[in-house]
Amino acid sequence: KLPFQRLVREIAQNFKTDLRFQSSAAMALQEASEAYLVGLFEDANLCAIHTKRVTIMPKDIQLARRSA
Repeated sequence: KLPFQRLVREIAQNFKTDLRFQSSAAMALQEASEAYLVGLFEDANLCAIHTKRVTIMPKDIQLARRSA
């Protein structure tokens, strides 16, 4: 939870300094990020299975991102 909030603050600093986040906003960002990553890895896993592999490779993630 805290490492993610620090990452969000660090990224936000590049756009505007002294931004503040409500804890509910930070949690919503984390939930959305986790949901995106879970879906991406599920799709990448299907790509790996399609080529008869059990290991996800960078090309699987690239393909999953393209077909999203």
